[in-house]
Amino acid sequence: MLRAEEIEDEETLAALLEASRSPQGRAALSDALSDTLRLLPFSTDRLLLLRLRLLRNLLAGDDLNQITFILLSGPTSVASSAISSPSNSPDVARAALQALGNAALAGEHHRAAVWEALFPGPLQELAGVREKGVLDPLCMVIDTCCSGEGGRGRLEELCHDLGLPILVGIVATASQVGHEEEWLEWLLFKTSVEEKKFELLFAALCSGIDTDHKDGDECEIEFNAMHAYLLGKLSKCLASRPREVRVSNSFALGVFNLHKHVAETVDFTCRVNSPLSTGHPAIDVLGYSLLLLKDICAWESPPSDTQAPVDSLMETGLVKHLLTYLRELEPPSIIRKSMARGQGDHQPAFATVKVCPYIGYRRDLVAVIANCLLTSKKVQDEVRQLDGIMLLLQQCVVDEENPYLREWGLFAVKNLLEGNVENQKEVSELKMQEPVITPEIADIGLRVEIDMETGHPKLVNK
Repeated sequence: MLRAEEIEDEETLAALLEASRSPQGRAALSDALSDTLRLLPFSTDRLLLLRLRLLRNLLAGDDLNQITFILLSGPTSVASSAISSPSNSPDVARAALQALGNAALAGEHHRAAVWEALFPGPLQELAGVREKGVLDPLCMVIDTCCSGEGGRGRLEELCHDLGLPILVGIVATASQVGHEEEWLEWLLFKTSVEEKKFELLFAALCSGIDTDHKDGDECEIEFNAMHAYLLGKLSKCLASRPREVRVSNSFALGVFNLHKHVAETVDFTCRVNSPLSTGHPAIDVLGYSLLLLKDICAWESPPSDTQAPVDSLMETGLVKHLLTYLRELEPPSIIRKSMARGQGDHQPAFATVKVCPYIGYRRDLVAVIANCLLTSKKVQDEVRQLDGIMLLLQQCVVDEENPYLREWGLFAVKNLLEGNVENQKEVSELKMQEPVITPEIADIGLRVEIDMETGHPKLVNK
């Protein structure tokens, strides 16, 4: 059995740390856990760091040590150490959070004890530490505590009055210093999407906003870097793991409402020659909300009695809005150049039309429409009724300002025509007006071929 004085010097602690790396070593050192906890408040910064790292190792998958840790009120002692000087000693805060994370992994009783020791004060203080080395384990601890039995209640706490400042601090830190592990993305997705708190969190990210506003209340939003960062992370999470996530109707409608709002604030007369992220918060919110809508509309809902998010979006006028945005844009660059060449001195004037605010904006609009059209006769008919067929045909071109526009345009037209006799008939009757429509629309699965003599397109089987 180790005596307390044997773990009081740095050399011995270093040796114990090395021994605690193996399961056998952790089991053999179980007697050291209580003395290590007792000595935490009296430790110098260096010894405190070593003792917290020793606790972290001792709690990694060892049942006996995890139980002893809870019985000795270890979470409270370690949480106090974590916030003793987090900004001055981020390594100490990191080691403390790693120890608490290992303890929380032991089960519901441990998660509850860790949460009680941390929420809300210590979590809020740690969320304000602008160090990714602290942010990653902090998100790991929160995500672990908000999982499993009892996790739903703690997640609810996190998404209300006492918890929202913690989430705001986490987003603020991440938007400034970044992160390395995936805990942050899952935490933000869990709170924003699965718990349907997207609009509440988004509003809380506004400087000086009253987070007690009632659901549905309008508030003036001045978009900032935190808004753009949140949407970017949610978009990445949804795009990379579409089968592992669940998208609610409220989240989908919240994103659409946000997109309509930000579209009214962006200056469409100024072209930013950059893809996302542009560094302009409102433009980035516009773009990332489109990317979210694109993936939401491509997401296949599991069979259920509830309405799919894409259907809810259709009922609230998504396609009509997107076609309006697309129609208001100046033509793609290749068409503008062709029109200029064809009209000689009678140059077309585009001074009053809108430009793409970032590289890829037109493509993203077309991508959302393309996904909405997939296997939906209702949307196919809506596009025709809104005189959108010619508009989508114009997007089947290479555009240097919108990489992959041609591919998304072809996909949209394929989905527009597939299985829809009315749309096929309307396309077959179109008179080709070069350069508004180019021969690049010829190969779209159903194969629309251009008759160069008559100038009419004709439908041909694959």
